[in-house]
Amino acid sequence: MKMNDLIEIIDKKLDEYLKISYPQKIFKSMKYTVLLPGKRLRPVMCLEAARLFGADIEDALPTACAVEMLHSQTLIHDDLPCMDNDDYRRGKLTNHKVFGEAMAVLAGDALLTFAPQIILKNSKNLDREKLLKIMEEYFQAAGAYGVIAGQVMDIEAEKIYSAAALYDAEEKFNKDDEELLHFIHLHKTSDLFKLALRTGAIIGGADDKGLSALTKFGEKLGIAFQIADDILDETSTFETMGKTLGKDKAAGKLTYISLYGLEKARADLNALIDKCFEILSENGLQSEIFENILNKIRKC
Repeated sequence: MKMNDLIEIIDKKLDEYLKISYPQKIFKSMKYTVLLPGKRLRPVMCLEAARLFGADIEDALPTACAVEMLHSQTLIHDDLPCMDNDDYRRGKLTNHKVFGEAMAVLAGDALLTFAPQIILKNSKNLDREKLLKIMEEYFQAAGAYGVIAGQVMDIEAEKIYSAAALYDAEEKFNKDDEELLHFIHLHKTSDLFKLALRTGAIIGGADDKGLSALTKFGEKLGIAFQIADDILDETSTFETMGKTLGKDKAAGKLTYISLYGLEKARADLNALIDKCFEILSENGLQSEIFENILNKIRKC
């Protein structure tokens, strides 16, 4: 099955799961961001990981959709004025611009808890052991040790480096910056890629070796994706990206570009993509979909 076929299946299922109920405004707010046009990388990877280990993608659809809901929750909160303060996402107004800040906060909170309910209510063919493992993965990635940790340090880093820029731009970064940036990328971005891949593999019955391989793959892929995003923030256009560009640079934010420069960022991106291909090859994971995703990221 091709990637576009999987995206169509995912979109239909997301629409089905997010029925407009009372109170209507919260469900409209939740649905608005979840169904914005997107690449659906995370749910696609969940389905593909499940397929690679022998599962029917129908059994992985609830989890794949839940991962996309969690991702949407992070976008809603990330766009808020108290965080990155963005007006556009995927070429459309951000959630708080359409529904107001209070409703956007509540929509994010609602998606955070609605997503695991979707898994538990709709995964009829998964046994209790697999469901428990999936829940453990979900809450680890969604919580204070996962994407929230990444977002916290992203905010803290912005405060630090914005203040430093006022004093001495040349001395802005120090020896701990590489570790801090890696932590932000690892948790803010890679954790959701790993969640998608690991839960898909669990549904497929992967052994420890398979889970370890996909974990390494997801970590490298997530960091590559974030580097590509940092590059595009410098080089792309609003029409292509569908969001406000150049804000990171204007804010003096710690990014791969601000730390290493554009040339090294592109070189490191290519090295990470090569490593991802190597992990797939070494572990006998043949996936046209994963290869297509990697090649698209490389072309940023």
